[in-house]
Amino acid sequence: MELNKAVLDCMQSLRRKLRAEQNLVIRLSQPDAIATMIAACQQSSDPETRALGQRLAEHSHHEERPTITPPARSSPDHGPVLIYRGQRIHT
Repeated sequence: MELNKAVLDCMQSLRRKLRAEQNLVIRLSQPDAIATMIAACQQSSDPETRALGQRLAEHSHHEERPTITPPARSSPDHGPVLIYRGQRIHT
């Protein structure tokens, strides 16, 4: 899939919002970054985040599937969760 400016801008906005809301760290270079972002947006209670997720799905031609499970959210005791090559790394 080709990443154009609209997709990258949307991904960067979503990355900031998901980090602030859900303490979820997603690297744009991850192979599953788009699917992870869309899944996390579906679990968000913020309507702006959900709208950004829908826009990302439209721009990237990615289907929104409610069966995709979002990555586990980290608890405040364990700090943020980094996902490196598909593996969760607690920092």
